[in-house]
Amino acid sequence: MHLGTSPISTGDLSATLSELARQVRRWTLESIYHAGSGHPGGALSAVDLMLYLFTQEMRFDPEDAENPSRDRFVLSKGHACPALYAVAALVGLLPVQELRALRKLNGRLQGHPHRLTTPWVEASTGSLGQGFSFAIGQALGLRYQERPSRVYVMLGDGELQEGEVWEGAMCAGHYKLDNLCAVIDYNKLQSDDANANIMTLEPLVDKWRAFNWHVEEIDGHDFGEMAAVFQRARTVRRKPTVVVAHTVKGKGVSFMEGAPAWHGSLKLRKTELEQALRELAPRGKPAEENAYA
Repeated sequence: MHLGTSPISTGDLSATLSELARQVRRWTLESIYHAGSGHPGGALSAVDLMLYLFTQEMRFDPEDAENPSRDRFVLSKGHACPALYAVAALVGLLPVQELRALRKLNGRLQGHPHRLTTPWVEASTGSLGQGFSFAIGQALGLRYQERPSRVYVMLGDGELQEGEVWEGAMCAGHYKLDNLCAVIDYNKLQSDDANANIMTLEPLVDKWRAFNWHVEEIDGHDFGEMAAVFQRARTVRRKPTVVVAHTVKGKGVSFMEGAPAWHGSLKLRKTELEQALRELAPRGKPAEENAYA
């Protein structure tokens, strides 16, 4: 658990993480703006969950990011990597200034996570469903090695329409992988429309339970709920855990929230970035100028 400082006290947890999340969202949008393309909607919905995992839940050392005893995080919904990169910058895995090199030639930060250019990334992901399979393999391998490490994997809700996900769910339930915790960024939207209009997922909780998973449901933007649910997940035995996290696509930016087009169909314009940065300015302070403009 690292922020480069002592762990955040319980009393300050929500307030402190909420401010850090605003910063992460600003960095995420700035990097997408300078890339000229990207997926802001699903990145913004996932920020709070990734921030909590990297600062409060996972055991890892930014200065020894490939330590075999580390906890693992796999971003199966790889198109949300601008948020992952911004969280990584926050915890010291890469320089903040490098975020402006997203999707740039000769830059390390690819449009989907890439294991070779960013060694702290566990898996190259983007083809939906495959990151989940990779995480299951990691969890099984760590068990055989008798390591205490846990594996966290984030899936998108549209990603759950892939058959590979349900093959993986069956596999992990069969092997009782209690060192595996899946987190579903359940923002109810995918690339073109609402999930329910394309391929309904409900009853989602019942589906996972049927595959022998321990299931939790939370507000994916409530850090207090995250603290409780991830603590319980560590105590579950002989079942993998899935956290169904209800989120808002485009969270934090008024014109992006709940708008399917901001999955990645629209290019972020300078005026839109400026408005977003104003909305995400630190509470009680004037909006910061865009550091990368």
